[in-house]
Amino acid sequence: MSLSSELYAKAQAVIPGGVNSPIRACKAVECEPLFIAKAHGSTITDVDGKDYVDYVMSWGPMLLGHADPVVHKAAREALENGSSFGAPCPAEVDLALKITQLMPSVEMVRMVNSGTEATMSALRLARGFTGRDHVIKFDGCYHGHADAFLAAAGSGVAVQAAPGTPGVPAATVAHTIVLPYNDLEAVKAAFKEKGKDIAAIIVEPAPGNMGLVIPKPGYLEGLRAVCDEYGALLIFDEVITGFRWGIGGAQARYGVRPDLTTLGKIIGAGFPVGAYGGRRDVMEKLSPCGPVFQAGTLSGNPVAMAAGLANLLELEKRDYAALEARTAELAKEFAAIVRSKGVPVQLNQTASAFTMYFTETPVTDMASARTSNGKTYTAIYQQMRAQGVYLASLGYECSFTSFAHTEADYEATLKAAKTLSL
Repeated sequence: MSLSSELYAKAQAVIPGGVNSPIRACKAVECEPLFIAKAHGSTITDVDGKDYVDYVMSWGPMLLGHADPVVHKAAREALENGSSFGAPCPAEVDLALKITQLMPSVEMVRMVNSGTEATMSALRLARGFTGRDHVIKFDGCYHGHADAFLAAAGSGVAVQAAPGTPGVPAATVAHTIVLPYNDLEAVKAAFKEKGKDIAAIIVEPAPGNMGLVIPKPGYLEGLRAVCDEYGALLIFDEVITGFRWGIGGAQARYGVRPDLTTLGKIIGAGFPVGAYGGRRDVMEKLSPCGPVFQAGTLSGNPVAMAAGLANLLELEKRDYAALEARTAELAKEFAAIVRSKGVPVQLNQTASAFTMYFTETPVTDMASARTSNGKTYTAIYQQMRAQGVYLASLGYECSFTSFAHTEADYEATLKAAKTLSL
């Protein structure tokens, strides 16, 4: 028995399902999870000492690669001065300033501890600012595990075959309107019916939790226009896309300015962190400036803030266009290899992320994503993992590259893909 298997057996006795986040159990790909001992650059190493080329990258934030020396130096130096203060620290101001410089729509920012905390807080703020209760979200878009968002939430929720989750009162999601992504007419119809009661639209500008889905031309602009028409707020959930789609995030790439933006993962360089920010007049409704309450003892943690600032400063120097071009090349070659084995493939790729869907149907929303053959993905996952390539343990996810991935990594990946039996 491998050490990973031994640890998994022990974990199941003391941790529900043996994991601290459901997708890690690898049930969708019919495997036991790997327990990871260390990671460096583009490589993760399991507790049995086997190395893998990593295309999960902690689900996106490790754009510089694992254990980046500049980021780790900043974190170590901060840790020397203490791990938590529960009080303001200089690094949180510096990181907030950097975020506002890089994302023009973000005039003020509030630090929190996770993407889920950021989205639930942004929704409360939107409701408090507008005095309205309803929110529009989109089928397959995942905004964390806060109650209001656990309706048609994609990703891990999708494979649980549950409409939401037990424990969420019906009244909690009664104000959540779920619409298909990329269908602007459905949004207009919802506003025509209930516009005076809708506080906000929350959307992943390019969803990454039904696999990667690309917004249709004019779609995000249309969301902006309908929010302006009815006085609702537009919230971009950039927990995945923020600073990965480009140094200004998806909003800079697509040229659409949201009222609020939620961030996570990458602004802490892998440390537990999140943030939400946006228009000054909206953000000033937050306590202690205004009446909308939100608080957190660990918000603005000095180690996470130092690491996140170092990460963004480093990313400003990097060639995003070159990484995108190399990612596109890898994804196209990988997809071509799979097609050569008689399997239909739809490839969605943007920036340094891509998803292959195993279907004849172009994927533009959750309904079309569901046509992808899960058994095919399971076979690919299992065989690639055996060959030392670490993919997401669910087909409704993105593969991520990083500035640390090398030509040797890509060659090893494609070599493994050529051995697939499908």
